[in-house]
Amino acid sequence: MNSSPIDRGRLERCAQEIAEAGRELGALGWTPATSSNFSMRLDASHAAVTISGRDKGRLGIDDIMVVDFDGRAVGTEARPSAETALHTQVYRRFPAAGAVLHTHSRAQSVASRLYAARGVVRFEGWELQKAIAGYTTHESVLDLPVFPNTQDMSELVARVDAWLDAGKPLHGYLIDGHGIYTWGKDMPETRRHLEAFEFLLNCELDLLRLKGTPT
Repeated sequence: MNSSPIDRGRLERCAQEIAEAGRELGALGWTPATSSNFSMRLDASHAAVTISGRDKGRLGIDDIMVVDFDGRAVGTEARPSAETALHTQVYRRFPAAGAVLHTHSRAQSVASRLYAARGVVRFEGWELQKAIAGYTTHESVLDLPVFPNTQDMSELVARVDAWLDAGKPLHGYLIDGHGIYTWGKDMPETRRHLEAFEFLLNCELDLLRLKGTPT
């Protein structure tokens, strides 16, 4: 593990970006009751992540802490979210990933329950699939897996690893009865991915209201 000192200037900039994202996502109602967690990559072995239990719509610099990629707190007695392991997994598996957002919008949570049995939400033919990095046409298939919820983060990490090890593309995922995780090269791209998935999930839910349950 890289033991190089933390770049305090980089940490402050990341904390400001995370706080800004929290205010905007909180205003949309996607982070109810202090839920959700956000992070940004600091360097090759550290990330800045929200401290557990903080109101994500009212984040300040002091609400962000540093963890290494094993999820251990660095330079603080503060406690990171129990789900920090899911953030650090993204940074280990995707070297280009610069930010991770996890939110609990109503659409994300409802869709996670409706599609849990299928294990995936499949998007086909939607123009906004092109908002996801690597997708250049609506004539594509974009799968958003739905993993079972558990308090054992190692189990969730193993499920994500198994999906990736099977060679399946992964740009985000839902957790049953929970919310969404998505990421990107930086915070703007991650925000774009989150907004695109939110829109697509709402479209699929609207179709279900008109057509019935998924098959």
